[in-house]
Amino acid sequence: MQALPRSRLLRFVEQGFHLARRAVARYSSKFSKRRYTLHQHIVLLCPKVRKNATYRTLLDERIEMPRIRRAIELEKLPSPLTLCKAFNRLDMAVWRVLLHLSVALLPTNGVVSIDASGFDRSRASKHYTKRARLTIQRLKVTLLVDTRANAILDLHVTTIRKHGSKTAPSLIKRNTGKVAIFFGDKGYDDQKIRALAREENLRPLIKHQEFLSLHKAWNARLDAGPYGQRSQNETVNSRLKLKFGAFVRSRRWWKQFRELTIACFTHNIDRSL
Repeated sequence: MQALPRSRLLRFVEQGFHLARRAVARYSSKFSKRRYTLHQHIVLLCPKVRKNATYRTLLDERIEMPRIRRAIELEKLPSPLTLCKAFNRLDMAVWRVLLHLSVALLPTNGVVSIDASGFDRSRASKHYTKRARLTIQRLKVTLLVDTRANAILDLHVTTIRKHGSKTAPSLIKRNTGKVAIFFGDKGYDDQKIRALAREENLRPLIKHQEFLSLHKAWNARLDAGPYGQRSQNETVNSRLKLKFGAFVRSRRWWKQFRELTIACFTHNIDRSL
């Protein structure tokens, strides 16, 4: 019988398992029961976000996927509660390290763009919320995206309406070695951001608020140059919402932050395939 080809899902799992081995230790502590490794937990949590599924649905599918289980050395499936506890145990720092490692899989060029988008904190339908006159709280997610590979270099998530000039500095400082040119729209028109970018040897290409005719001329010159690449960030924001949903399933804010970081990590691995 002819051997089956390696599916995209299998390659995704193998790549995620490889990165998980580089990012974290095999077990969470010396007191671990050692039934499952942290690497296996990470690789099981990523497809959950990738398919926007529940724990039970994910594990039910894995029963019929022997090649996937073999790829992550999983002999026995964990219970949904075990995966839920693993999600709580894996800190945000672990997912940031995994996101950093996933960027190396893609051919980035240092030309990055920053933009923000909103994700709903509830799965209620738009029709229901409008009829019931409900207000759904949103997360503001700011992405730093490489314009060549559409790779997500970093993200900032907040539950409040924080202005872009307050979130951009932390993203710039964390990614100085990966950025050469920095695109931003008028929401990031702040002299402090420009000064910080120049201190870090970056070239800021940020549109000005048009208070003077000189500002309009500067913006027109930007439009004639490579500024159009900034739209790649909007493409990535749209792609995340189409693939993983425009909402988060988790109920607590710190879980919501992790869920979005997993989505960015998953997006990078998908791009590398």
